[in-house]
Amino acid sequence: MKVASLSPSAAAPASGTDLLLWVAIPYVCLAVFVVGHVWRYRHDQFGWTTHTSQLLEHRWLRWGSPLFHLGAFMVIAGHVAGLAVPDSWTEAAGITEHAYHTTAVWAGSVAGVTMLAGLGMLCARRLLNRQIRLGTDRSDKVLFPLLSATVLLGITATAAHNVFGAGYDYRSTVSVWFRGLFVLQPKPEAIAGAPLLFQLHALTAFLLFAAWPFTRLVHVWSAPIGYLVRPYLVYRRRTPPAPVSASRRAA
Repeated sequence: MKVASLSPSAAAPASGTDLLLWVAIPYVCLAVFVVGHVWRYRHDQFGWTTHTSQLLEHRWLRWGSPLFHLGAFMVIAGHVAGLAVPDSWTEAAGITEHAYHTTAVWAGSVAGVTMLAGLGMLCARRLLNRQIRLGTDRSDKVLFPLLSATVLLGITATAAHNVFGAGYDYRSTVSVWFRGLFVLQPKPEAIAGAPLLFQLHALTAFLLFAAWPFTRLVHVWSAPIGYLVRPYLVYRRRTPPAPVSASRRAA
């Protein structure tokens, strides 16, 4: 598969709009992400939960929640590999560009569809079940549409450009811009020429970061990972059971 690439050094200088979209907004969202978590932890520790509605409905949740979480873990892992790891590192590890993109496209598509299917079930149960719908708070009304838009844009961008299209090498543009933000060397020109779907996906993702600390997504940081390595618990009675009397045995 041939992928189109754009060298950041060959890109046009960033305009004022580019600085606003690809430098100011991301940094504001990241600041809200950090400060918001600190504020939420200090003022709302009792609300630091998933706000589960399992008691109201469990059939859709039984399938939707595992699919959503499995797909989300795969999507996050793929984004870490694609955005945080430079292509020079994968090439040094012996992974060719063709092999990387082929794996990323198909594994990412499976992960995205899995996550979208689970998210669709979770949204459907919230809309179709009256009790759950009435219990939906304002943060959920922001979270679910924003999360759905982010996932849909990511899947659509991959399908349009790397499945049915000629191919697009986002690691030479979007990834360069993303890494530059975290090393305080922003390069807005690197993403300014990226396809619109990739740009919209990036913007909605940063808006999701800004909304994160004020939604149920905070439960990610309280995941009971220790349960995976915790030793088994064995329960034993402290006192032997009371003996059964002869009259009760005869009865």
